[in-house]
This record gives sequence, C-alpha cells and structure tokens, in this order.
Amino acid sequence: MDLKLIWRLFLVCTKVSVLTWGGGPASIALMQRETVAAGWMTSEEFADSVAIGNALPGPIAPKLAAHVGYKMAGLLGAIAAVTGSVLPTTILMLLAVAFFFAVKDRPEVKAMLKAVRPLVVGMLVWTAYDMAHKVFNADDLGWGKALTQGWSQAIIVLVSFGLMTFTKINPVWLVLAAALLGLVIYR
Repeated sequence: MDLKLIWRLFLVCTKVSVLTWGGGPASIALMQRETVAAGWMTSEEFADSVAIGNALPGPIAPKLAAHVGYKMAGLLGAIAAVTGSVLPTTILMLLAVAFFFAVKDRPEVKAMLKAVRPLVVGMLVWTAYDMAHKVFNADDLGWGKALTQGWSQAIIVLVSFGLMTFTKINPVWLVLAAALLGLVIYR
C-alpha cells in the first residue's frame, strides 16, 4: 500500500473540490487537468469516466474521484479520493451557509455571482471542447477531416444533445443506448 499515493489522491481531490465554483460540473475541467497532468488518466479515460459517471445517480465530482482513486490505489484510493472530494467542502459549506444567508442580498455578493456563473459555463465549454478533440482525433486529423471521418460520432453528439435539450430523458438511457449502438456498429 502506497500511503504517499493515497495522501496525494486525497489532496488533489481536495484541491479540485475547494478551488472550483459552481458544483460538481464545474469541477470536471480542473479534475481532468489535474488527473491527466499527474499521469493518472488519459483524456480518453477521463471522458469515459465522465460518461459513466453521468449515467449514475448523484453528484459527478465524487464519482469521478472514486474512479480515479480506485484506478490508482484500489478501494482505499477510492475512499481517500471521495473523502477529499466531499469532506472539506462539506465542512466549508456548513460554515458558509450561515454567513451566506446573512449577506446574500448585498449588491457586492450579487455582483460577484453574476461574474462567476458565466465563468463556470466557460469552464464546461472548455471541457467539452477538450473531450471532443480526443473523441474525434482532431489533434491528428484537424477538425474538418476528424468530423468527416467521425460523422457517426458527430451524429451521436447531435442526437444526444437534442434529446437532453428537448426531452426529459434520463441520461442513463442515452448511455445504455450509445453502448448498445457501439456494440452493434463499432465492433
């Protein structure tokens, strides 16, 4: 058992959870950057983890942490990573709740939140862009060629986006349908 690795998993997941605003989805970009930079996952593995995590109920950040932790150090790694992902921010949230309700209507707080919300959207757009680069091999082929060669994957992107936008379908059904489609078409 590598206690240094267990501790590092805890610290990285703590860093991700403490330094991201906007909830679990906002942490995806930083989690990807940290885990890939540490050599724990490739961008493709991270994209797979996000896909699986979105198919399961509950917040995404602890699920991603569990996946990374388990991959690197088994069950103890998963526990350390999830604890790092959840415990520090839970404590901070308990402390912040009382303070926030005392200041939430102040103009300064409203102004700060008005700028932070679009930042979170930008971080999510970057994550989608980076994942799309890997899915379509745009690094090797360039976007035009990547999309023409990966047209079936582009259709999956568009159909899933449309279904998520215009219906209330549970993402688990989309993931299961895509997995089945993958078995049939890409095998």
